[in-house]
Amino acid sequence: MSISVLVGAQWGDEGKGKMVDYFAKQSDLIVRFQGGDNAGHTVINDYGVFKFHLIPCGIFNKDCQCLVGTGMVVNPDVLIEEMQQIKDADVSATGLYVSAKAHILMPYHQKLDELMEAKGGIGTTKRGIGQAYAYRAMRKSLRFEDLLKLENAKTKLETIVPFVNDQMASYKIEPYTVEALYAKCEAWAKAYKHMIVDPMVYLHDMIDADKEILFEGQLGAMKDIDLGIFPYVTSSNPLAAYAAVSGGFPAKKINKVIGVAKAFSSAVGDGPFPTEEFGGPIDILRGTGEKPDDEFGATTGRSRRLGWFDIPVVRYTHAINGYDEMALCKIDKLDDLPEIKICVDYKLDGKLVKGFPNTEDLQRVEPVYITLPGWLCDTTKIRRLADLPENAKKYIKKIEELVGTTIAYVGVGPNREDLAIQ
Repeated sequence: MSISVLVGAQWGDEGKGKMVDYFAKQSDLIVRFQGGDNAGHTVINDYGVFKFHLIPCGIFNKDCQCLVGTGMVVNPDVLIEEMQQIKDADVSATGLYVSAKAHILMPYHQKLDELMEAKGGIGTTKRGIGQAYAYRAMRKSLRFEDLLKLENAKTKLETIVPFVNDQMASYKIEPYTVEALYAKCEAWAKAYKHMIVDPMVYLHDMIDADKEILFEGQLGAMKDIDLGIFPYVTSSNPLAAYAAVSGGFPAKKINKVIGVAKAFSSAVGDGPFPTEEFGGPIDILRGTGEKPDDEFGATTGRSRRLGWFDIPVVRYTHAINGYDEMALCKIDKLDDLPEIKICVDYKLDGKLVKGFPNTEDLQRVEPVYITLPGWLCDTTKIRRLADLPENAKKYIKKIEELVGTTIAYVGVGPNREDLAIQ
């Protein structure tokens, strides 16, 4: 039995979808364990180009089962759309299951997110994720298990809807009705009843059967609600330890933590981003949006903020996740740069920063850079780490030394097989 957890080592958009699709070839089960349809994972393989927000990226391995896990908030309508996407590509969804304890993202969650963001938010995707987690915390939430006993769903809606409508009244929005929402639950029950599983029984059966299990994280550690750049964070915990928390098994059963980083930095939404730059070499990395791996959000299509590789960030996320190894994606995007900068430290008020700054101080830090020579050659056809250009190997080695872990996979293109490994 092996349990691995794959998580984002930066601000999100690091290339996790590509890596999960790659690891799925040797996995028996992939579990998404937090978040909702606010984060998109792009997968490019022989079936085409896919942007998944809820379905685990292991769906393309017919021998690999996939679980939409307990820690998630799931919009059932979006999940239906994604299931249709894979059906259209002649990919089977027979191995796709949903945790009975996953919470349902309701239409009023999305509406409240839109209304609150319009009043001055933090740049959310307006998918209702934060509101769904807030309602979960207030114990005013439906779970997928309620679709198996619709009388429970109706009873809960009768309690929840008046509370929702009190909020809607403050925005002068038409009230929701129990009848309309219950009708949606009836439709969802019909669509999902054959897919809903008891997550404890299901997962522990897999563990007891010595299966290869990979937990797929969404977003990046810097967006963690507790340890990230609060308040510019997501509403869940995209950290490796949360795989065990939401999965309901001892954390000591995790055998490997894989951190995924991009060879430079990117971010979407508001908040501090110390290495951000505009124009010049950084804009070469963005692309035009025509290619699936250009720097535009998989969920929103927004142009990403870009900057140089930030060692303090990845060193910090290594401290809170404990990477046994890392994947460094999109190094091919640096192929045309004569020089490449790496942020190795921060200064605050003229002094080197010890530890990792709080959000307010992170807004004010001055990045301390070193500059390494580029390699000015094409890396996209390389499949062995040993065959990378010498300056690319030096770049990777410097990151390994400064972060304190091993880079075992290097992404040299958007497709599943575009990887340099040992």
